[in-house]
Amino acid sequence: MKRKVTKAVFPVAGLGTRFLPATKSIPKEIMTLVDRPLIQYAIDEARAAGIKEFIFVTSRGKGALEDYFDHAPELENSLRKKKKTDLLGILKNTNMDSGAIAYIRQHKALGLGHAVWCARRLIANEPFAVILPDDVIAAEKPCLQQMVEAHAETGGCMVAAMEVAPEKASAYGVLDVKEDMGAMVSVNGMVEKPTAEKAPSNLAVIGRYILTPKVLNNLTQIKRGAGGEIQLTDAIAKEIDEGRDVFGYRFRGQRFDCGSKAGYLQATVAFGLAREELGAEFAQYLDEMAAVRKAAQ
Repeated sequence: MKRKVTKAVFPVAGLGTRFLPATKSIPKEIMTLVDRPLIQYAIDEARAAGIKEFIFVTSRGKGALEDYFDHAPELENSLRKKKKTDLLGILKNTNMDSGAIAYIRQHKALGLGHAVWCARRLIANEPFAVILPDDVIAAEKPCLQQMVEAHAETGGCMVAAMEVAPEKASAYGVLDVKEDMGAMVSVNGMVEKPTAEKAPSNLAVIGRYILTPKVLNNLTQIKRGAGGEIQLTDAIAKEIDEGRDVFGYRFRGQRFDCGSKAGYLQATVAFGLAREELGAEFAQYLDEMAAVRKAAQ
């Protein structure tokens, strides 16, 4: 009997140096797309997928991230007195029940694999999800929900995958495809950050994973890989080497790399245009800006 995925790990220990000086004083994960922090998009996606326990792997300087999920009695009382029930509803979605959320410190920056390994005692012997908040995915059905539904049929490990141009392969883990079944592919292997010439396919792994607890054992045993870090893809690849199933899942949706400035700006435009109360005015402004730029050229 396959166990449900009810726990998710959120690796949020990074310093966010690409967004300095903003990240000097605020965690990157609470920078906003329109009016919601990046981490809220990740939490909402996890909730839609049935996640009940939220494990954050943090580092020093992330206090504001922890405070974000706490109750704010003074603010809530003020909104209640002013009968701003719509804002109270929005605020309610940011609160976490006691016991639903846990914080673990990653004391050394040893990579994504090490961050996931830090959560091993809270995972125990259950399948679990990993969500990278930098990857924001706009989808009619949230990406992790799509994966959880597919995983209920397959078991094993599953990674979200999307097609990338050959010249961008070196920024990703890339799948060596055994069998292409449409939305799903079975995987022969995974190569971390290959050159365009050595990439085994054009299917890149992005920041959504469903993993078995065996991956945590693999992380204990493997040596440092690309970049001198403990790579999560190496631990997943070991599952393949030992004859266990790993699948790539072509999710339906658009992914934005909000770990980069260009991706963050693209996401801001896309999510702004998608908002019913903002879209028309924002689109008009963008059209006007495009006209001004064209005239200047």
